[in-house]
Amino acid sequence: MDLNTLTLKELKKLRKDVDKTIADFEDRKKREALAELEKKAAEMGFSLSDLANVGKVKKVNPPKYRDPNDSDQTWTGRGRIPQWMKEFEAAGGSRADTLI
Repeated sequence: MDLNTLTLKELKKLRKDVDKTIADFEDRKKREALAELEKKAAEMGFSLSDLANVGKVKKVNPPKYRDPNDSDQTWTGRGRIPQWMKEFEAAGGSRADTLI
């Protein structure tokens, strides 16, 4: 095929067709790889979802505040304000007073 003989419209259509074919090829290869991995995991007694979370470390934010009345109650300073903090502030306390 001599690309120099094609019109601009034909070249753009060819490029679009090639891009779609490449995407289809990549998708097919990914599905094949996934099937092979699922098969290997099954042979070893696992599913891929079992293996996907292995080794991931969940980041835990350390507590930033501690309830002065109950040292077991802490708060990271993220998310909802705990009831003990609301009550402490309502009684005139400051968050700075509860910093760990």
